[in-house]
Amino acid sequence: MTRPRAVVLVANPAAPYSRGLRVARSLAGAGYEVEIAALAADDTLPLEEHDGAPAEEGTVVTRRYRPSGTWAPWATGRPGLRGRLGPLSPLGRAVDLLVKGLAWPVHVRGWWATLRRELPPADLYHACGILTIGVALDLARVARRTGRRGIVVYDVIDVILESNNVADVPPPLLTWYRRREHGWVRRADAVVTVNDAIADHLAATWPVRERPTVLLNCQPRWSPPEPRPDLIRAATGLPPERRIVLFLGRLGRERGLEEAAEAVLALDDAALVLLGFGAWADRLRARDRDPRHAGRHVTLPPVHPDEVPAWTASADVSIIAVPANSLNQRLSSPNKFWESLAAGTPVVVGRDLAVMRAIVEADRLGAVADPADPADLARALREVLEQSPADYAALRERCLRVARERYNWETAVGPYLELVARLGT
Repeated sequence: MTRPRAVVLVANPAAPYSRGLRVARSLAGAGYEVEIAALAADDTLPLEEHDGAPAEEGTVVTRRYRPSGTWAPWATGRPGLRGRLGPLSPLGRAVDLLVKGLAWPVHVRGWWATLRRELPPADLYHACGILTIGVALDLARVARRTGRRGIVVYDVIDVILESNNVADVPPPLLTWYRRREHGWVRRADAVVTVNDAIADHLAATWPVRERPTVLLNCQPRWSPPEPRPDLIRAATGLPPERRIVLFLGRLGRERGLEEAAEAVLALDDAALVLLGFGAWADRLRARDRDPRHAGRHVTLPPVHPDEVPAWTASADVSIIAVPANSLNQRLSSPNKFWESLAAGTPVVVGRDLAVMRAIVEADRLGAVADPADPADLARALREVLEQSPADYAALRERCLRVARERYNWETAVGPYLELVARLGT
């Protein structure tokens, strides 16, 4: 019997994208043939990879598609007409605004064109984020003509049009973007999102038929070995007595990285270790060499999601010092938060990050601080790190317990798989 086919659409290289990979693995476990359709952004990654042996049932294949056609130049930031006119000339700005308005999201339309031409039809399209939902709906319409189910689930991974990413977008254009997204939502078969707070916001503001299904970004259950891993000190040469403050994830602006670096310097013997990728990676590696930060600031490359628990368990505390400058940030609950709990590593979170703060305070899983104030961040870090050994061990155990009992992928994915089964009947 032919298995139903599912496509997880990811508008990045999926190298890997942890939420998309977890969804894909769960769909494979539910009996789907699964492809992650990702973006080929450069030549450093293969166009095809397999999660599992290629011949085995339950294998997830990741394929990366190159942008093509008229819109391909926009994927690289070098659109032909605008580039010739000059992006700063009045005519160049006018062309830029017109194209962005009429063809938004223009920078992924070349990728969409390739998907329409090359991606085989599927029964289920799981669209990760606003850059994928438009093409998912188009692909599903064509798939239904071939006899496939063509179901579309819109995964709202961020409330992106309520974020700092659109702070410079003119209000009329932003209104148009929102209207377009609402049109996509009306056509989708279902909406899922990352936490209850965002689900409530979407239910109140979007044209949804039912409240979005919540699929937390939780990690699979994991138990640290004894003794606990010490991968970070092994990789960095940091001495055993130096406490490790870990930042996981994207390295860039508005992540609290400057403030976290200053806060760690105010502690007696601690180092900020950054494990991730992003636009600030070179800048942060330069800070590693700054005499003021030497031995107290270390930048490491990202690791595969399957390896993150052991690396996170190697830290003494995690820090999420994101400033809550938008609704999207206030309601965020990113991978790094759940990864810390799954590894039994306590967290320090920004005071206005409402979802994470509520969990931390309710279950006593760390501390809360003003992310803009390095002195207050240092105070919160001391609150975690300077407990008695018995109290600190109990804190770690609380993090592990809530992850095992409530905040784990095995529990979180249940409502999503029930939704998919219902849509497929």
